[in-house]
Amino acid sequence: MFAEPRSPWPRWIERQLVRRGISDERVLRAFAAVPREAFVDPRYRALAYDDGPLPIGCHQTISQPYVVALSLAALRLTGAERALDVGTGSGYQAVLLSHLAREVFTIEVQQKLYFEARLVVPRFQLAPVQLRLGDGSLGWPEAAPFDAIVVGARAPKLPPSLMEQLAPGGRMVIPIGGEAGQALCLVTKSASGQVQQKVLERVSYVPLIGKQGTGESAE
Repeated sequence: MFAEPRSPWPRWIERQLVRRGISDERVLRAFAAVPREAFVDPRYRALAYDDGPLPIGCHQTISQPYVVALSLAALRLTGAERALDVGTGSGYQAVLLSHLAREVFTIEVQQKLYFEARLVVPRFQLAPVQLRLGDGSLGWPEAAPFDAIVVGARAPKLPPSLMEQLAPGGRMVIPIGGEAGQALCLVTKSASGQVQQKVLERVSYVPLIGKQGTGESAE
């Protein structure tokens, strides 16, 4: 009998990502390079590589690895892009983006999470990452346009500010829907400005706090 070829990826990446269809090698290499346990509350570090979200405080979570990988793979990053990460949270997704894009801008509405991310992100970033405390639903107008935008919280509809800041030819991944469930959507903007939307997966995300998100403000 022939032995099954050994996977080049850590077991958790093979099981949670590769076997579920994530094939972008740059994304898989980023996940292998960035230690998820460094972005998880010490109480949950034993669960850092489980296939699910984990609480990080402020009623927020670090998202399921597969959903993060699906989002980043859908952006089709080559390494030349300027990317916006809406909802820094733990900083994990921003750091993964820094292994895939040329420059990353990330914005967080919760002050506690923002200051915690400022400590951990520089330890693991590859490309430059700029962090901001503020309303992520409004984007980062001074740094726009962005070739890629990824939103880590659900919005009831596409935030107009984020659409405006998406460059022609750009791609955005955002969960859209209500509390009962959302669709993780890939939004593309053509060179002429036409917008197309495609559902990638059914998901469950925390709400996007802000004027063009849920309308709520941070606690």
